[in-house]
Amino acid sequence: MLRQVLDTSFVRAQFPSFTEPSLRSHAFFENAGGSYMCRQVIWRFSRYFKERNVQPYGAFHASMMAGDEMDEARERLARMLGVTADELSFGPSTTQNVYVLAQAFGEWLNPGDAIVVTNQDHEANTGPWRKLAARGIEVREWEVDPETGLLELDALEPLLEGRVRLVCFPHCSNVIGAINPVKAICQRVHKAGAFACVDGVSYAPHGLPNVEKLEADIYLFSAYKTYGPHQGLMVIRRALGTALPNQAHHFNSEALYKRFTPAGPAHAEIAASAGIADYLDTLYRHHFKTGRDGAGRAESVAAVIRKHEQALMSPLLAYLETRPEWRLLGPRNAADRVPTFALKLPDDPAHAVRILSKRGIMAGSGDFYAVRPLEALGIAPDPGVLRLSFVHYTTAQEVERLIDALDHIK
Repeated sequence: MLRQVLDTSFVRAQFPSFTEPSLRSHAFFENAGGSYMCRQVIWRFSRYFKERNVQPYGAFHASMMAGDEMDEARERLARMLGVTADELSFGPSTTQNVYVLAQAFGEWLNPGDAIVVTNQDHEANTGPWRKLAARGIEVREWEVDPETGLLELDALEPLLEGRVRLVCFPHCSNVIGAINPVKAICQRVHKAGAFACVDGVSYAPHGLPNVEKLEADIYLFSAYKTYGPHQGLMVIRRALGTALPNQAHHFNSEALYKRFTPAGPAHAEIAASAGIADYLDTLYRHHFKTGRDGAGRAESVAAVIRKHEQALMSPLLAYLETRPEWRLLGPRNAADRVPTFALKLPDDPAHAVRILSKRGIMAGSGDFYAVRPLEALGIAPDPGVLRLSFVHYTTAQEVERLIDALDHIK
């Protein structure tokens, strides 16, 4: 049975940062740059370094335990994402994962083939793909509406004509905040005979998606933004992953989860990522009484998180309506966005960050590697925007505190 309201006291008890004296007097509103780490991940990190910090997959006990923990992380998180364990791999970062994928596609595609990228993306899921133009691949750009920053489905249709093989787009932008209709986009892409690569870095912190239901061929996000360590998680569905050229050592080519991670795995970080699954399961057990499988549990937790975040967005959106001199990027409706708010201010946003900091609000300013969407909206990346972002461990009281602090920016 679903609790009607997310138990934020219980949630915050899972994050040691909220009892850390140096942070206790501050409210964290730069979560889009990286979240606090949950205690389950910290505990697994500590145990790994104390008890398992050896080469994994060996014959002695500590080595076997190290390998088992790494496998556990991949298997449990894959189930929550609705895919098989070998369809999920870990790499140093999402940017690095995309770069490796781009190398694979560069070997696989032929001159004259086309790919589609957007100018709504953070640079991770657009820059590496654009480099394929040097190999004779046609790069087409799906442009945002210069007023709204949104990607319109009708604008995609003509870009899918001819020899399109891949379409890369974000689940949501880290400055626009709008949630794109991923499943509808993927269906159009597949109808055109192409594959879909979805950057979920800015969406996954607000609830892990079911990749199977989204119908994405590739789905990428970052563990350090989903309460875990600095790792990039990458789902590649089997049909595509086995067709693309292997990018790893030749003797690893038969293992799908190794084919696109040529660097040696970060043992402790991967093992500790199982703590993300521990955390989500802990939230599920606290808020629900009915049993579900891994994907079902993640889906249920995402729903209660989404409800909480939407409730918190409403007063902030209402306040921003009273500041017409500030340009809010993306939708003004909480149902259409995640709680990542980029604001174009009349003055230097770095000055606003300093004002907020003096009042105990941690926020950020700049371009956030989202140079292309900012330029598309007529905003200079330098000095960029003020960004305010929160996740489900944020409270209504903290949002009230943020609004009070914003009132001191004149």
